Amino acid sequence: MIRSIRPLLAVLATVVVVACGPGEGGTAGPGDAAAPPAAAGTADLLFVHGNVYTFSWPEPAGDGTPSPEAPRDAEGRWRGDASAVAVRDGRIVAVGDEAAVEGWRGPATEVVDLAGATLIPGLVDSHTHLFELGAALSRISLVDVETEEAAVALVAARAREVPAGTWILGQGWDEGAWADHYPDKRLLSEAVPDHPVYLRGLHGFAGWTNQAALDAAGIDADTPSPSGGEIRRGPDGAPTGLFLNRAVPLMDEAVPAPTAAERRAHILAALRVMAEDGYTAVHEAGTDAPSVEALLSLAEEGALPLRFYAMLSLRDPDLMERWIARGPRLSRDGDRLIVRAVKGYYDGSLGARGALLLEDYSDRPGHRGVAGAEYGFDRALAEEAMRAGFQLAIHAIGDAANRDTLDFYEATCARAPETCDGRHRIEHAQVLSPADVPRFAELGVIASMEPPHAVEDKGWAEERLGPDRILGAYAWRSLRRAGATLTFNADNPGSDHDVFYGLHAAITRRDREGEPPGGWYPEQALTAEEALRAYTSWSARASFLEDETGTVEVGKRADLTVLDLDPLAVAASDPAGLLEGDVLLTVVDGEVVYARD
Repeated sequence: MIRSIRPLLAVLATVVVVACGPGEGGTAGPGDAAAPPAAAGTADLLFVHGNVYTFSWPEPAGDGTPSPEAPRDAEGRWRGDASAVAVRDGRIVAVGDEAAVEGWRGPATEVVDLAGATLIPGLVDSHTHLFELGAALSRISLVDVETEEAAVALVAARAREVPAGTWILGQGWDEGAWADHYPDKRLLSEAVPDHPVYLRGLHGFAGWTNQAALDAAGIDADTPSPSGGEIRRGPDGAPTGLFLNRAVPLMDEAVPAPTAAERRAHILAALRVMAEDGYTAVHEAGTDAPSVEALLSLAEEGALPLRFYAMLSLRDPDLMERWIARGPRLSRDGDRLIVRAVKGYYDGSLGARGALLLEDYSDRPGHRGVAGAEYGFDRALAEEAMRAGFQLAIHAIGDAANRDTLDFYEATCARAPETCDGRHRIEHAQVLSPADVPRFAELGVIASMEPPHAVEDKGWAEERLGPDRILGAYAWRSLRRAGATLTFNADNPGSDHDVFYGLHAAITRRDREGEPPGGWYPEQALTAEEALRAYTSWSARASFLEDETGTVEVGKRADLTVLDLDPLAVAASDPAGLLEGDVLLTVVDGEVVYARD
């Protein structure tokens, strides 16, 4: 089982053990000072003197207006609706003020004085690629590298450290920002001739190699480009070393596969990172067969530190057929692995001009992207999975891809009414036609979106779309007004999953440098409450766990995150101050899985 790291709490706060038994009275809720009855037993863990936001009050209106029951003072300033929480056997047993939890204190109870820190429901990253994140920890990071020459220099430095013939892997160069000056194999091959080199793009829609990697993969002038992808070629027909969209898997598959032990190590390393950043649950967006096996073994050992919601890869038909016959693996008491969703790809990325658009790209007349069957989307298999009780999550970026995906959901629901309540999702929902925005709520489709993408793509997105279509891009407010459910994430490792960065992007529509000053299309910004819900309660609903997690309420799992600032108050007074926030504690099932030292 997972080893508790509660001794680290002493670094954060005073741990007080008091020899006294439970008091008398009823179980407490927010604001209720009653103590539990003696028969209720004692708590394992008490949090006191905190600024607790339970998020148990009614949701805000579509325009962001808070509920009259939201915890705000007469001047509209936010304040926590509780200050103390008691946890027993992994569940919340009391919420309120210190008097409400006092009766739960016992001889073995650990009491954490939060000293005013903010406690919220556990953060959820609802679209991750954690096996990639774990692998990336040992790869060359090209995030924020701006030139081909700088990237080659980093690779050459690594080559001097490893034996000839060893694969050198990296990722993070921005295929959107580099789209007008893509690199090729020449410089990379000259600097590193004796090591196969494969450098994946930031969002996974481009790959860059040297000649040694092409030779190792057996890719030459006679290798055809796959449907929905492009092997960029020179005048002689030979590959230039650049792969786009559905051609990227050709190089992914050429890299030696990690062993089972390496897969386990990758996922555990990535989950440790997520725990340090306050996340109590993750949704893995596209899990292949070897990764599923690694997750099942970790779950059986009780070794998963966070709640893990796995989406099976629709691109693996053998895996899908096995799981369709088996059916979803739902939450079990004490088991943190859920396999209930399926991830499909309908189109490519906007940056690499692979997203499917209704009209031509503004910066490439005659081109509208790639999608559908040519991009590996198997409609029959997807519908079969939905009929078997799986939630479907479809990657759709362009306005045409989103329309086609909504049409698919609508038609499937008409043919198979049992699929209508599957809480199906569109991952990214990045560019929408105004006519399709209301359909999300009408069809019950969840929009799974990334605040960082808006502020990272702003430098080139309008060039791709033009001044009219950009108004339907990254359209969080439009979806909220139309009644759609949102869930926020970072698509990591494609973007930084730091929640403070995500909140800042969602609330201000500005990047870390505060640009542009008024926000990029600020009419699509959300309020701090909405953004926090999109990382907590709304994400819990996206994985069917709203009755178990997502709010701080009696009876729910003690999945909690403690922050060193109040994001609701800071967003109102100094939104840039959100970027200075830090995570103090991460708690899953009442176990402290991270404490800041």
